[in-house]
Amino acid sequence: MIFYFSATGNSKYCADILKNRLDDELVNVSDFITAEKTQFNSGKPLVFVCPTYAWKIPKLFYDFIMKNDFPVNADAYFVMTCGGETGAAQTEIIQLCKAKKLKFKGLLPVLMPDNYIIMFKSPTSEEIEKLMLSAKSCMEQACQTIISQKSFPMLQIKTADKIKSGIVNEAMYRFFIKPKKFYAKSSCTGCGKCEAVCPLKNISLKNSKPVWSDNCTHCMACISYCPVCAIEYGKSTVSKDRYICKQSAE
Repeated sequence: MIFYFSATGNSKYCADILKNRLDDELVNVSDFITAEKTQFNSGKPLVFVCPTYAWKIPKLFYDFIMKNDFPVNADAYFVMTCGGETGAAQTEIIQLCKAKKLKFKGLLPVLMPDNYIIMFKSPTSEEIEKLMLSAKSCMEQACQTIISQKSFPMLQIKTADKIKSGIVNEAMYRFFIKPKKFYAKSSCTGCGKCEAVCPLKNISLKNSKPVWSDNCTHCMACISYCPVCAIEYGKSTVSKDRYICKQSAE
């Protein structure tokens, strides 16, 4: 069973490759964020696919795993898409598996185009093509590893990684990952796309304009999917291209 969370498509792309090659069931975690606790049963390995948020798995993804029940001692593989690195995310995931009585089978970082335009520029079309080819190759190898019941290689965690996934992560969530700077420009058509794609249901339309509540994880779905590029985050995103993964997993 393959569980994924994806805002702008990178992790969905990886999850689709896994689904096709492993012939397994795909579960969109976003559908269970507000649901009651669920018992997931599968005779196959569990594969968890998500983006990297400030060098850790997204809090909503962590909470999903903690809240729900999975087969005891099931093999658990983790795939994290990232724009650079996953820091010390592996350490937290190992502890998470222990808490849920899952058999940790490794964490695989997959380098893909970065969507976090609050801090970075979107990659060029040439860079996207190169990254996607590399990601596809990486995922094909991942499928073979899972099929052969082997583990992903253990990652070497350095002191800098611990700092990024520790103090820096905490500081970003406490002081930076907030919705208050999101706004819609006058070009907003009130189509409601941002409201529909928000995984946390944090956006509502008032007078045909989006309004953000406090439950935001900076996934960039609202900015990236706006059909007229009317949503900005302060001055950080002005004039920057938006990124959505448009690649097919076939």
